Amino acid sequence: MPIVPLKGGDGGNAVETDPLLTQKRQHASSMHNIAAAKTDTEFSRPPKSYSVSADGSISYLTPVQLGRHELYEAIPFTAVFGLQRKERNLSRAFASYAAELDVLEHTTGTDVSDHDKEQRRSKANLLILDEFEHDKDIVSTPLIIAVLVAALSQFSVGYNTGVMNAPEHVIFVGHSTGSWSMAVAAFAIGGPFGAMIAGALADKRGRRGALLIDTWTFLLGGVIQTCALDMFSLIISRFIIGFACGLSSVLVPIYLGELAPPTLRGMLGTLTQFALVIGIMVANFMAFPFATLKLWRCLFAMTPLIAVVQLLMAPFLLESPRWLLNRDAKSKRARFIIKKIRGLRYDSEVETEVDHFVAASKIQDDSTGDAGTTTTTTTSQNSVVYQMFTDKKVRMLVISTLVLQISQQLSGINAVFYYSNMFFDGVLSNPTVGTTIVGGVNVLATYVALLLMDSCGRRTLILWSSGGMLLCVIVIVLALLGYFSNFIALAGVILYVSFFEIGLGPIPWLIVAEMFDTKYVATAMSVSCQLNWACNFIVGIIFPYLNKYLGPYSFVPFGVVLAGCFIFALIWLPETQGTTPAELQAQLSRKHSHTVYKNFDVQNSIANPIDLEWRLAMDQIRQEEEAAMKEGRYNYGFSAIDDPAAQVNQLAPPDGSSSWQATMMGGVK
Repeated sequence: MPIVPLKGGDGGNAVETDPLLTQKRQHASSMHNIAAAKTDTEFSRPPKSYSVSADGSISYLTPVQLGRHELYEAIPFTAVFGLQRKERNLSRAFASYAAELDVLEHTTGTDVSDHDKEQRRSKANLLILDEFEHDKDIVSTPLIIAVLVAALSQFSVGYNTGVMNAPEHVIFVGHSTGSWSMAVAAFAIGGPFGAMIAGALADKRGRRGALLIDTWTFLLGGVIQTCALDMFSLIISRFIIGFACGLSSVLVPIYLGELAPPTLRGMLGTLTQFALVIGIMVANFMAFPFATLKLWRCLFAMTPLIAVVQLLMAPFLLESPRWLLNRDAKSKRARFIIKKIRGLRYDSEVETEVDHFVAASKIQDDSTGDAGTTTTTTTSQNSVVYQMFTDKKVRMLVISTLVLQISQQLSGINAVFYYSNMFFDGVLSNPTVGTTIVGGVNVLATYVALLLMDSCGRRTLILWSSGGMLLCVIVIVLALLGYFSNFIALAGVILYVSFFEIGLGPIPWLIVAEMFDTKYVATAMSVSCQLNWACNFIVGIIFPYLNKYLGPYSFVPFGVVLAGCFIFALIWLPETQGTTPAELQAQLSRKHSHTVYKNFDVQNSIANPIDLEWRLAMDQIRQEEEAAMKEGRYNYGFSAIDDPAAQVNQLAPPDGSSSWQATMMGGVK
């Protein structure tokens, strides 16, 4: 860089009269030139990475951004209990894939040892995984509020599943068995109707708008239930609440899945599942003080109270950015929401995230050609179902999903949650105690299931679950016949619920999100949900009659279903644990086999500019110190303080030092 001569007030060259000042200015100019030269060489930014696909399109995504893009495309926009394993496997697969690309980029054509290659590969792998883990740590306030509102909806589902259990003998005393079973089963009649229209409602009114309609429906049904005048009004209220629960079962996973990054969807699905089982347990606990002739309405008042709390938080709820982008790809509102929920600072980061949403939505909705919708018309949905049955690769998965959904409900689990007080009547002195113990065990078993799903295959868990429940049914029947004590009957029910939670509870839903192609997930979820609610209704309506006419043999029909499920899993059910990281990495290699990557550098792409310059500056200082040591002029700090020569040496900047070093050492004022 040329040295610009000093200008005087008249525009001519200034004449320096002070030789010392002239020397200092010349030294400062030299240091500035050296710093400028280093900026052009040592401190220059690394070239930007980019990739060229087979169709000629160019993408300027960094390695980490490419990884996030893959996660968006591969993980469905739904929050499902137990999805964490798929998230981790995909993250590890891409980290290994990116590390291999990084090593090839920097070692091809060079003489690099295998040890150095492995070190670079390992470092790149860990850096990518650290970035993915960091995504989980960024939980913004809007996302927390969304999770809280969604969790309260699922809590209401669980609460209303168990709230009718205890107060049967104190609500409208003298009601018939048929009217009470209808009041309980009306909950399951409304459920499939809610699940059926939830997707269309979410597409028309937005995810946030549909969730608010769901909350108002809970409020309406809860108020009617609390103020019920007779069994008929109670049945109507249960139908409305069931309708709201059906809406919630579809809307909550979609809403959270579209707000959260891919690495958080499994965790949020787990949180909402815990909210549901905790709701059942709370309903059991509240039966102790309120299941009386005078206070039973307080049990039902919990539902509208929760709805009011959700409505108070409604102003803080954000709309789904995916829904907004599919309506208008240039939506400024969607970009504002993405910036808030992701904690992003720069517009370029927001646009990258928008590209992730748009590309993933296109792939996941490719089967219907209607991007951004959660459901399709009846004709198109039937077409997709037919396509799944004719596709040999997914046919067995479809059949397995339907069989497991039927087995989940016809195993009789909701007979326990709906009617356990009726079942324990005559077995325990206070049936509510047994019901509450079962509710508490249900929560603990859900946590155990979460741990087991990380280490065990899905088919293995189904076999243990159905087989264990079948043995428990045998023990329960024998205990009711008097062969075992009442304590054994209680223990049998507890183990029955525990075995359910480790397999038949979560797995039927998990295999849809885990094993189906993303384009089939929405349709498979919709069909599964409707079938599940239909079977739920069957159990709710018939168990009082089974208990009345079969007595101690009331669980035998459930045992028959469990035996059939065990045989099906043993012979036909494929292992659906999920693809391993190595297999996923091979899939990535095949998927991008025609893509050319340039300047693929994991380490430099992750470091931000400030960190990069600081690291380069520290490297420069280290090199200068090493050079000073070799030349014998490095000051180790052993010179005497009163030595004038040492003071002069300490103040004098070393040769080739940067301007900022000279300034810090007093060389330029």
